[in-house]
Amino acid sequence: MTLIRTPLMFALLSVLTLANASIALGDDTVPNESQATPLATIKVKAKADKGYRAESSQVDTFGSFGNAPLHDTPAAVTVITRDQLDDRQPRTLSEIAHSDAALGDNYAPVGYYQDISIRGFPLDLATGFRLNDMTITAEQLTPLEDKQQVEILKGLAGLEAGVVAPGGLVNYVSKRPADVHTVTVGTDSHGSRYTAVDVGGWLTPTFGVRVNAAHEDMHSYVDHTNGRRSFISLAADWKISSNATLQLDTDYQTSSQRSVSGYQLLGGTTLPPHPSSTQLLGYEPWQQPVGIHASNTTLRFNYRFSDNWSAQLSGSHSHSVIDDNVAYAYGCFYAAACASGAPPGYFFAPNGDYDIYDYRSPDDTRENDEARAVLKGSFDIGSVSNEVSLGTSAFRRTLDQRPYVYDYVGTANISEFNPPYYAMSPDEPGPSARTLTSWQHSVFGLDRMHFGEQWQVLLGGRFVHLQERAYDPYGVLQRDTRLSKVLPQAAVMWQPTAPLTFYVSYSENLSLGAQAPYWTSNGNAVLPPLLSRQVEAGVKYAWSDALDLTAALYRIRQPYQFAQPSDTTAGFTFVQEGIEEHTGLELNADGRLTDNLRLTASFNFIKAEAHDTGTPAYEGHQVVNVPRARSAVYLDYRLPFANNLSVLGGWRYASANPATPNGLVSVPAYNVFDAGLRYTTALDGHALTWRLNIDNLFNHFYWRDTGTSGGDSFLFPGAPRLARLSATLAF
Repeated sequence: MTLIRTPLMFALLSVLTLANASIALGDDTVPNESQATPLATIKVKAKADKGYRAESSQVDTFGSFGNAPLHDTPAAVTVITRDQLDDRQPRTLSEIAHSDAALGDNYAPVGYYQDISIRGFPLDLATGFRLNDMTITAEQLTPLEDKQQVEILKGLAGLEAGVVAPGGLVNYVSKRPADVHTVTVGTDSHGSRYTAVDVGGWLTPTFGVRVNAAHEDMHSYVDHTNGRRSFISLAADWKISSNATLQLDTDYQTSSQRSVSGYQLLGGTTLPPHPSSTQLLGYEPWQQPVGIHASNTTLRFNYRFSDNWSAQLSGSHSHSVIDDNVAYAYGCFYAAACASGAPPGYFFAPNGDYDIYDYRSPDDTRENDEARAVLKGSFDIGSVSNEVSLGTSAFRRTLDQRPYVYDYVGTANISEFNPPYYAMSPDEPGPSARTLTSWQHSVFGLDRMHFGEQWQVLLGGRFVHLQERAYDPYGVLQRDTRLSKVLPQAAVMWQPTAPLTFYVSYSENLSLGAQAPYWTSNGNAVLPPLLSRQVEAGVKYAWSDALDLTAALYRIRQPYQFAQPSDTTAGFTFVQEGIEEHTGLELNADGRLTDNLRLTASFNFIKAEAHDTGTPAYEGHQVVNVPRARSAVYLDYRLPFANNLSVLGGWRYASANPATPNGLVSVPAYNVFDAGLRYTTALDGHALTWRLNIDNLFNHFYWRDTGTSGGDSFLFPGAPRLARLSATLAF
């Protein structure tokens, strides 16, 4: 508790001093938001006057691609700016995924921590999410109030992160200290109540802080699942000298909300008839909410040796405790309709029956700790200019869990909005034990070589040593994984003119093998680590100083993991056989089309298939939960006859989404339209901004997710129409 209480106390004390800081110090000593004391590591720049457009991100500074703007980065990177976060008012990771067509949900229940996929690959919750380019536990509802922007690296990130899933990374970037004082209040069409404050300033010319806090009483669109969350964060910058800076970011959030079970295919072959996006499957009044308590801290020290050489030392700690409680709707093992054994018990029954389980796993504790040192510099060798990055890192992840309760209590049917009452299990969870200790030690380097004005070559790699020990819930060793691997990365860039960049790149990636579903013949076995390879070609064009156009063509290959039909008693064996290949084209536009019109648009076309699997029924079909086409378009138009009023609009599309590996069942394609208004005015001389957003304007039912969890397949409906109204006052 010391780690949590200390930054919170610091944050609360800072709030008390900020309101009077500028008066006490005088206007000539306190920078305002546009004149903040410059810090060497602030690389992210998102300029509001250029629309929804960012010029750089952390993944291209101390990350995989050297110190370069996005225009000179040989990778596909999407940046969701603070303007976009404010205007669209997302609250969850699933809602953030609406922003780019390469993203999609992958087991993202209401009331629970969520996951997404990028380029058709689910992200690893252990290593795929970052705060200020440091790894965090993603088993939390990451708050957005204190984020300046959200960066999405699409594609392999082996050099950036070591052992990580091949889809990419999500990096949350914290707000920095600035002279800002705002309060936001909001509600939605279900009656939720929302309050947030953002207070910052420079207490001295060299020391600034920023505090964000929020509380939300959530009235969910799903019956019986109202919840709440509370959040506070602190950012502090200390300019120790002209060459040295220190940046601290810390936050704490607590949330509580019932988790919503997903639908499943009936008999494993049929979509549920008449599904409802508001129904809580398996509802039992004794079901407690899922409680999540999470804290994240990053500390970065930056030192500039000269104009050409600098270093960064970074450390982070991320801690998440989940009290997992659910009356879980799953399968039909105990249903009369599945008694013959013909319908698979891990799907709902053909008639819509499903089993209800009392699942309780309290004190599920996940911790990530990371330390990193990076040296960056530039020098010339003859006519070749070199920008180099050299570094080392250590990463540790631990899981402490209790033997959970997972007991059958009764059977219900999807047609019943109020299932029969069943008593909860009398069993109780056991004592906590360490179930995972994982270490990654790495050294990495990158050289960006400039051959004249038009050509650049990037060569880099990471050597990673992984040591991971997994235990059963009683602390008995089950697995000891040890491996070492060099992960190379290379790219060539050509800039025939300053606004135009072409690139080709190659990279390799290492990720952990999946755990076999319990219903396979080798249930719970963990398969060997996977080596992924990616080839990408792209073009980036600065149409103007306010509008960027990008295109990327990629191919990612890795071994295919799946439950293969077998002659075992279980009927399936979980294997790695054949190749899973994702070939796609991404098109993006970000910025300002005219003085009054801002745009973000993305289109993703992807062919994701498996080959040489030894299972003809699975050959040549689109991979589950990967639509062949997606789009995401958002417009912001300021009315010329009313400069303080803007009209917002959005369109989201996904083609038919496969739900079975044999390609026989898919959920239908959908189009979803969003709308909104932004009105700026003043109240007693203080800026006041009203925002109204209506998601799913025409209240269209659609399936947003056909992903898997633990090898089991689920179907999650998209949210019905939801209106959010907020007012932000600067004081």
